[in-house]
Amino acid sequence: MKFMKLGSKPDSFQTDGNNVRYVAAELATDITVNVGDVKFYLHKFPLLSRSARLQKLVSTTDEESNDEIHIPDIPGGPSAFEICAKFCYGMTVTLNAYNVVAARCAAEYLEMHETIEKGNLIYKIEVFLNSSIFRSWKDSIIALQTTKALLTWCEELKLISHCVDSIASKACIDPCKVEWSYTYNRKKLPSENGMEPQWNGVRKHQTVPKDWWVEDLCELEIDFYKRVLVTIKTKGRMPGDVIGEALKAYALRRLPGFSKGIIQGGDVVKNRSLVETIIWLLPTEKGSAPCSFLIKLLKVAIMLDSGEMGKRELMKRIGQQLDEASVVDLLIQGEIMMYNVDIVKCILAEFVMQEKSAQTDLPVAEELQEIRSPGYVSDTSKQRVAKLVDGYLAEISRDPNLPLSKFVDLAEMVSRFSRPAHDGLYRAIDTYLKEHPGISKSERKMICRLMDCKKLSVDASMHAVQNERLPLRVVVQVLFFEQVRAATSSAAGGTTTDLPGSVRALFPRENGGSHGSSRSATTNTEEDWDAIPTAEELKALKGELASLRLGAGSGGSDRNGSEDAKSSIDKAAVSKVKGLLISKKIFSKLWLNKGGQGENSGSDTSDSPVSANPDDTKSTPSRNRRHSVS
Repeated sequence: MKFMKLGSKPDSFQTDGNNVRYVAAELATDITVNVGDVKFYLHKFPLLSRSARLQKLVSTTDEESNDEIHIPDIPGGPSAFEICAKFCYGMTVTLNAYNVVAARCAAEYLEMHETIEKGNLIYKIEVFLNSSIFRSWKDSIIALQTTKALLTWCEELKLISHCVDSIASKACIDPCKVEWSYTYNRKKLPSENGMEPQWNGVRKHQTVPKDWWVEDLCELEIDFYKRVLVTIKTKGRMPGDVIGEALKAYALRRLPGFSKGIIQGGDVVKNRSLVETIIWLLPTEKGSAPCSFLIKLLKVAIMLDSGEMGKRELMKRIGQQLDEASVVDLLIQGEIMMYNVDIVKCILAEFVMQEKSAQTDLPVAEELQEIRSPGYVSDTSKQRVAKLVDGYLAEISRDPNLPLSKFVDLAEMVSRFSRPAHDGLYRAIDTYLKEHPGISKSERKMICRLMDCKKLSVDASMHAVQNERLPLRVVVQVLFFEQVRAATSSAAGGTTTDLPGSVRALFPRENGGSHGSSRSATTNTEEDWDAIPTAEELKALKGELASLRLGAGSGGSDRNGSEDAKSSIDKAAVSKVKGLLISKKIFSKLWLNKGGQGENSGSDTSDSPVSANPDDTKSTPSRNRRHSVS
């Protein structure tokens, strides 16, 4: 810390109690100066020779007052006046970053200018400020902090602006030119860890990080911090990501609990103002602040009931870099529901809007597009967001109060984004069905329609075919695609897209339509399709389609006749699937004819989905018996 000593005489100020200060001298004191509650017994000559204001005050006093004057409004109070008085006596006084601002304001109040006497206190202090304080990094920060109690005087004397400009200028300097000490605890440099890098036995010069100034500025109150950050941004030499890091560090220091996305105690009004100021200070560049930091800001902004404009700005920024977020980041506490799904929906809408606006740009090579267009969204980003939404849906599905419409809306918003697999979406759907067993058949059909069975992995398919929560339609599709995938790959390396039209007609299009008239090929009804299969029906499906796998294996052994084998397998697939896609009552008959059960099935030849024979209900296994496969 820089300091300056003024005067050479020994300090002869004495104290008598808490409220009396006097000068120990042979001459009796002839003036009393009242500063607040403290009385100073001093001599006129040294004071009046350097202070124009004291001259005026003494000249206006009458004989009855015994030369007693009052200056209750002097900036800095008794301590600042004592510095000025000691300077007048020529006594030793030490100025430093902690007291120089108050002394400067008090000297201005006492009018200690050069016109009164050369080398007066104001001149001395200005020399010290410009030659030492404003040239020191930490002294400038300390001096700025001391201006808080003297804002009006400091603004008039431009002390605050000088401190702010000094701090901002040093923060923007080339890091390789930083030669002063600073606080940096977030990442230890190799030299600070005792592992200084060496090259051929010669120590390398320590590298100063770009954000070396961040932690020291966290000591400032938000008003001063705002002025310094604005000045730094105005200079235009500081990268946006460094400013974003500075704001993150400040929030962690000043907001208790911010690291967890909450606020623990403190003044609500003060914290709200601080959060809104940080939002206002965020750089405009995309990616200048980490997405996780922005989401935590949004969480505390919601908790503190901050302004809607600030929250909308945060949602927009988060949406622009949503591919950086994690599922845990998006779990924002709700009021009625466990999580605030509406906020996440708005964030996702910003990402989708960005993706749509990028599509309207002129076609450019992907590498150039990513450089030229800030709104460009790569396929990798879209896949990450789709995976993120799948994971988020799986988490919020555990909430028993989550409406199906909110689940479907979120899933459909990313339905256009290509996913290599739909396992994550399947897990979310299964979780929702497990936690909401009371939903209707139409609702089950609606939620399962979000999933593409062809994009399930082998493990997910094995889980799905044993899942009694899925509608019969979905189970049949999963089994069919799994078996045909194995059959076509072993026969000729084909794919499900090579299936003949008669097979494709058995399945709905992705948009919910139909490739052909499924009713003309089968006798099942929509109600049978959307019903939940029993364990026996699942076993029947697996048994029938297992024979298709065996047929595929034998047919694919002859590589010389791959085309004929593929054709015969397609015919076998069509035949098998047509046999499977019958009403649920025939499923029971099929199972009984295999000898799996010995119970009577009642009127099995009826085409009605509901039998009139009451004994039929006895032959159907209980729908309430569930097998946990999650």
